[in-house]
Amino acid sequence: MTSNKDRILYYVLKPFSWLYGAVTEVRNKCFDWGWLPSQRYEVPVVSVGNITVGGTGKTPHVEFLIESLSSWYNIAVLSRGYKRRTKGYVLASRHSTPETIGDEPFQIYQKFGKRVKVAVCENRRKGIEELLASNPDINLILLDDAFQHRYVQPKVNILLTDYSRPVYTDHLLPLGRLRECRHNVGRADFVIVTKVPEELSPLQFRMVHKQLDLLAFQKLYFSRIRYGEIAPVFPEESKYIVHLDQFTRSDAVLLLTGIANPRSFVRYFKRYACRVKVNHFPDHHFYSRRDLEALSQQFDSMKAARKIIVTTEKDAVRLAGSPYFPQRLKPFIFYVPIEIEMVHGIDEPDFITTLRAAIDSNSENP
Repeated sequence: MTSNKDRILYYVLKPFSWLYGAVTEVRNKCFDWGWLPSQRYEVPVVSVGNITVGGTGKTPHVEFLIESLSSWYNIAVLSRGYKRRTKGYVLASRHSTPETIGDEPFQIYQKFGKRVKVAVCENRRKGIEELLASNPDINLILLDDAFQHRYVQPKVNILLTDYSRPVYTDHLLPLGRLRECRHNVGRADFVIVTKVPEELSPLQFRMVHKQLDLLAFQKLYFSRIRYGEIAPVFPEESKYIVHLDQFTRSDAVLLLTGIANPRSFVRYFKRYACRVKVNHFPDHHFYSRRDLEALSQQFDSMKAARKIIVTTEKDAVRLAGSPYFPQRLKPFIFYVPIEIEMVHGIDEPDFITTLRAAIDSNSENP
């Protein structure tokens, strides 16, 4: 039941939501009518983005595309490098850090830097041009978080939407999390419903398909997150191997998250017998000395036979390079690697096969 406070907040925020929607609609029409320039490149560009604020799994899906496509293409990944402390075009190298290129590009570079080029630039057109000028063998560019960046016209537009909060139940900012009106889903060539639960029935797949009401050329797919075995953030300091399925109610896990939507991460750990405490920070949070001193005190206060700290893969890249992380906690902090699994929905063809055909096609819509 909706409370009076929620109803009041709804009516207070709704005019601002209308205003925000009007501004984004005018901007999109300027691109649609050619009043604002949108550049298309000879090298195919695949954009991976969303229409909501954070938490749909863009980086894991970009990593999935690298894994799946790098056998056929010489790939470059271009990101804005959110919250980095540099400006302009930066090509990732062995000297890069989360501070110089951003945590997500740094994570991608650490995992795939030997196979792909990774760069950041606020101006995506400049970033693409710099990449192609210095690396003429590149024949596929993946744009991370670029659905709203319409100054580049991608060959393939992939839009992600979270199953637990799909676009058709959401509202425009600041009332909801939508960055633009939901009908703009029509710009996507592929729509992927992410974080699909294990127990989804065929009827539920069909209901999502019906609610999205996609255009004839659009292709719908589903994916879920697979969690791997936990691994130490500081391998050289780790003293033992942890198996969570051996933990009991006398053991405890302190979850440390700095991601937009930690619900599925927390839910995963609550499947185990151990006690779970959550310490959540905003997305892309850079942990300060004070944050880590508070973490140390919280860890010390936990009464348990065995206790560990577990963080996300994205947080681990920031924490591993932090000069403030307490030395004595290094043996006790772990992270969980994740990967994307495409889920069979309603008679759709293989995702990568269909995507490759779209990349290599001469038509405007795949």
